[in-house]
Amino acid sequence: MPGENEIKGCGKNTGIRCIALDLDKTTLNTRGSLSRENREMLEAAADAGIEIVAASGRSLDSLPEEITELQGVHYAITSNGAAVYDLVQGKCLRQFKMTPGSVDEILKLTADRKVAYEAFIDGKPYAQKSYVEDPVRHGASSHAVGYIQTTRAPVEDMRGFIRGHRNELDCIDIVTGDEKLKMELWKTFEKQVEDVYITSSVPQLLEISHRDSGKENGAAFLLEYLGMKRENLAAFGDGDNDCGLLHFAEIGFAVENASDACRAAADRIVPSNDENGVAEGIRQILWER
Repeated sequence: MPGENEIKGCGKNTGIRCIALDLDKTTLNTRGSLSRENREMLEAAADAGIEIVAASGRSLDSLPEEITELQGVHYAITSNGAAVYDLVQGKCLRQFKMTPGSVDEILKLTADRKVAYEAFIDGKPYAQKSYVEDPVRHGASSHAVGYIQTTRAPVEDMRGFIRGHRNELDCIDIVTGDEKLKMELWKTFEKQVEDVYITSSVPQLLEISHRDSGKENGAAFLLEYLGMKRENLAAFGDGDNDCGLLHFAEIGFAVENASDACRAAADRIVPSNDENGVAEGIRQILWER
C-alpha cells in the first residue's frame, strides 16, 4: 500500500468517470441501510457525470432498492462478477454459468460435511430452509438475519435442488458457519475442482462461481462496454472478494472495517461503513477532478 505521502491520485487531476461500489459493510451501514451522507455524495458524483455501479456478491433480485433506484446507478455487477446487468433496460449484458462438472464435484466434496447451501439462478437466490429459518445458528451475524430471510427462497433439499439445476447456476455459496472449515474446503476446492472462481465476503460463506467471474473481470467488461478505461475507475470495498477489484481500479478505497487482505489491496483507507467512508472517498474524487 502506498505511503502517506504517495497516496495514489492525490494532488493531481484524476480521470475518474466510474465508481464501483461494494454494498454490504462498505456502502451500506451495519444495519444494511444507506446513510443520508453517503446518498448525498453518490448523488453529487452522479451530477458530476460519474457512472455509479453496484459491485456485489449479492444476486440481482437481492440488490436493495435504495441503491438500484439511486440517480446514476444504471449498471450492476452481481454474484461476484458472474453476471453484469443493465438496470435501466432490465437486461443481462454478460453472464457465466457454473459448469455441471464443477457443481457435481462440489456436491461430492461436501457430502459428509456439516454445511448448508445457497444457489443463485438468473439473479434469484435460493437457500437451505434451515439456514433461512435460523441464519445465526449457521454463523451469520444478527444484522444479516433480516436480509437473508427476506431475500432467499427456502428449499428443503438444497443438494437435490442444486443437482437438478446444475446447468443453470450463477453461483453456489457453501455456508460453513466456521472459518476453519471454510479455509479447509477452499484449499480442497482449489486443488480438486476445475473451472471455478472461489472467494469469500463474510466468515461463514465460501462463494463459488465460474472461473471467469470476479468483480474485477465484471468491471473490466463494463468499462469496455461503456467506452472507458481502467484509469477511469475508482472502487470501494471491505471484503476479500473486493481485493481484485480494488487492485484493478485506478484508485481502490477500503473502508476502515475492511479485512486485512482488502486493506492491503487498497490505495487509500477511508472511515468505516458506519462513519460514511464512501462519502469521504467520493469527496476526494470530486475534489481531485
